[in-house]
Amino acid sequence: MSVHYTLNLRVFWPLVTGLCTALVCLYHVLRGSGGARAEPPDGADGGFPLLKVAVLLLLGYILLRCRHAVRQRFLPGSPRLGSHPTFSPRHFREPSLGILLESYYEHEVRLSPHVLGHSKAHVSRIVGELVRAGRARGSPGPIPGGALALAFRGDFIQVGSAYEQHKIRRPDGFDVLVPLRLPPLVALEPRSLGAEPALAPAFRGCFVCALKAPPGASGSHWLRDCKPFADGFCVDVLGRRHLSAALVLRWFQAHLQRSLATVRYSLEGRCRVSLTPGGLEQAPTLHILPCRTDYGCCRLSMAVRLIPAVHLGDGVFLVAPPPSPSPVGPLSELPGGLRTDALWGVNTARQEQKLLSWLQERAPPGACYLKCLQLLKALRDLGARGLDPTAATQWGRILSSYMLKTVLLAVLLREGSPASGWDEAHLGERLEELVQFLRDCLLRRHTLFHCVLGPGGAAAEVGPLPKVLREAAPVDLLAAFDRHARELAAARLLSTWRRLPQLLRGYGGPRYLARCPPPRSQRTQGFPEDQP
Repeated sequence: MSVHYTLNLRVFWPLVTGLCTALVCLYHVLRGSGGARAEPPDGADGGFPLLKVAVLLLLGYILLRCRHAVRQRFLPGSPRLGSHPTFSPRHFREPSLGILLESYYEHEVRLSPHVLGHSKAHVSRIVGELVRAGRARGSPGPIPGGALALAFRGDFIQVGSAYEQHKIRRPDGFDVLVPLRLPPLVALEPRSLGAEPALAPAFRGCFVCALKAPPGASGSHWLRDCKPFADGFCVDVLGRRHLSAALVLRWFQAHLQRSLATVRYSLEGRCRVSLTPGGLEQAPTLHILPCRTDYGCCRLSMAVRLIPAVHLGDGVFLVAPPPSPSPVGPLSELPGGLRTDALWGVNTARQEQKLLSWLQERAPPGACYLKCLQLLKALRDLGARGLDPTAATQWGRILSSYMLKTVLLAVLLREGSPASGWDEAHLGERLEELVQFLRDCLLRRHTLFHCVLGPGGAAAEVGPLPKVLREAAPVDLLAAFDRHARELAAARLLSTWRRLPQLLRGYGGPRYLARCPPPRSQRTQGFPEDQP
C-alpha cells in the first residue's frame, strides 16, 4: 500500500517567513556588533532594511495563497479536485452522510501508517530491552532465585487495536503482555467462574487458578517443596492454595522497576522512560518520552501498559489484574470463600486477531468493516462531549473499545458471509447497522456474548482452545451494568447518531472535501445523488 503525503502550505510558508525573518534579525545583530569598528559613510545604506524583507516575504505568501485559492475555485481539473469526476457546488452545500464520514475519517480518525509503524517499532525496541533485562536479573521477590522463582519468560506479546489495524487518531497508547515463567514444580488448575449462580455479573468472566502437583510429583513431597512459592504468591481459597493475581502483580511491578534501572542509562540517547505503578487495580504503565536530541520524524509521547500474563496454552493467557468493566463489588458478593485478590482475567487477543484475519481473507478487497469499527469508536468519542467526568467514565466503560470490537464480530458472524454488502459504497449503511445492533444489545433485545469463551464462541474459526475455555459458560459482556445505565447509554448513542450530520457538517466544506479521496466504488462513477 502506497502512502501519499502532501505539503501543508498553511504551515510551510509561515515557517519559511519566520525563519527568514530570524536570519535577517541575526544578520543585523551581528552587523550592529561590529558597527564600532567600521562605521558606514553618511548616506550609505547599512544593509537591506528589515521592514522591506518582511514585506516582500508577506507579499510572496499572499500571492501563493491567492494562486492556490484560484486553482481550488476555478480549476476543477486540478489534481485534488479532479479525483471527483462529478464535482459540483451542490455537493459542497449538501454532502451526503457517506461523504461526510469519508471526510471526517480522513482528517480526524485515520492513522498514518508511517507514524504507526515507527511508533510500534520504537515500542518494540524499548520493551524488548526491558524484558531481556528483567529475565537476566532473575527474581528479586520473596524467593530470590532458584527452582521456585517467578521470572520473565523473555518474550512479549503486542495486543490491542494498534496491532489489529483499527486504532484511531494517535498512536500514543499500546498494550503489551509480558509472559511469566512459573517454577517447574508448580502446575496450575484454572477454573472459570462463569457458571457460579451466586456470583455478581462483574466477576463471571474471571478465573481462579489452584496450584497442583505436576505429573510424576509426589503429593506430600510436592507440598513441602513448593511451600516457599505458595507462601509468597498464593492465597487460600476454599481450602486450596490459589495463585494470587494481586501478589503476582506486586512482584511484577517491583521487578520492572529494578529492570528499568538497569537499562535506563542505555536508553538516554534515544528516549526518556519512566514507570507508573498501577497498584493492585491496574497494570503498570511505561511512559516513553522523546529525547531532546531525537530528530526523528515521529517524536511522540507514548504510554505502554505492561500486563503480567500466565500462559494457559494455545495462545491464551491469564492476566492480572482482571478487567473491571464496572466498579468491583464488595467481598460479600463473592460466594463461598472466594477472594478478589485471587481473581484473574483471560486474554484471548491471539484468537481475536486470528478471527479478524480469517474475516479479512474472506472479504473482498476494499471491505470497510475495520473502517466502520474505527468510525464507531469516533462516534463514541463524539457522544462523550459535554458529559461530566463521572458520566464520561461510565460511558467509556459501557462502550469500551473491546465492547465495540465484539459488536462488529457479532454482526459479521451473525450474517454468515461478511463479504456481502461491506464495500465502501455502503459505509453509512453498515455503520448504522452496527449502531442499531449495539443499541439493541444495550436494551437487552440481543445478548452480547464474549466472542471466544464458551461453546458458542468462534472456536471453529480461530483454531484450538484450552479445555477450560471451551467448557466455560458464555459471558454476557453487558450484564455487569445496571438497566438504568444501559438505557441512558442507548439513548445517548441514538441521539449522537441522529445528530451526526450536524456534528460532521464542519468537514463538508470544499477545503476538506477537496483533499478527501472518494470511496473506491465512486472513483470512476462520481458522487451519488444526495438522499433526502
